[in-house]
Amino acid sequence: MRPDPLPAPAPATGQDPGQDPGPDQGMAGPTGETDAALIAAARAYFAQRRARVPGFVRERFGLRGTLALHRHALGWDILRAPANMLLSPVLVLARLGAGAAGRLGARRVSHWLASRRVLLPTAVSRAAGRAIVVDLLELPWDGPGGASTGDALARAILADPTLAGLVATRHAAGAQSVRALSEYGGTRSAVAEVTTALGALGAGAFAFHALTPGMLSLAPGLAAVLAQQAAIAAFPLGGLMGSAWYGLLPAAASPLLMAGVALGLVASGALAAAFAGVIADPVQAALGLHERRLNRLIDAMEDAFAGTGERGFAAREHYLARLLDLSDSGLAALRAMSG
Repeated sequence: MRPDPLPAPAPATGQDPGQDPGPDQGMAGPTGETDAALIAAARAYFAQRRARVPGFVRERFGLRGTLALHRHALGWDILRAPANMLLSPVLVLARLGAGAAGRLGARRVSHWLASRRVLLPTAVSRAAGRAIVVDLLELPWDGPGGASTGDALARAILADPTLAGLVATRHAAGAQSVRALSEYGGTRSAVAEVTTALGALGAGAFAFHALTPGMLSLAPGLAAVLAQQAAIAAFPLGGLMGSAWYGLLPAAASPLLMAGVALGLVASGALAAAFAGVIADPVQAALGLHERRLNRLIDAMEDAFAGTGERGFAAREHYLARLLDLSDSGLAALRAMSG
């Protein structure tokens, strides 16, 4: 019969082998100390990133910086930007579905919906993402625009040699940070939509003294102007008499003209969205919106690396864009019914 194994020797801690370790002793030791040192190094790194945000915003999102950024839009972005405007409502529905599923306890469904990449990556958003990763965060980049091997986070961590072995245990933080950066890139599409809608609002207020928060609500006024001018030009007694006649009895725009103008405005607005950041970036920089958004991004990345990982980064601008869409469609429908 095989003899029973000898009991293992007691650890050299000065404590009785049968005594349970206290709560403080359970947290003590090299692993706990190393983990605390890793988190401290990471928090110092993210604090340094926050200090760099104001200068980064001035350099990259001021007028000169955004003009350099939007040279990347001269290409396929002219098609991707309109496609993203059509896909943006799908993104909003996915995010709302993720929130509802999370509240109902369906965490796998919530995670799947929240992680969907609905919008097409544009050259401008990739260039902005590279600038954030390489210049602001000083992390490695191997995507478009040229590779960079700088790694300020690794330098901060590896300054203490005992931390090197623990870095490999935090892969999930990297994946969550990538998702946050992708979500940040999607804000450019939403802000471009909002900028285009505000342009339509200003045009409607200036030209027609009407509320036009989008191209659909702007179309009836422009179609009426075109119909009026065409009717005056075709008046048989000449333009002067035509102006007098149609001043009393304004010409009505045909449904075909209305549809054509609406389609043309929507297409031109979608095209303008590719370059809307040239206006939106300096305005957001002046209002501090870029700084607040980048700080939220850094907060989410810090939480993923050194916190609970539950904070996340949500692009709220998509919801504002959808509200403007709804108000635009609603006003267009009301005017069509009243006409």
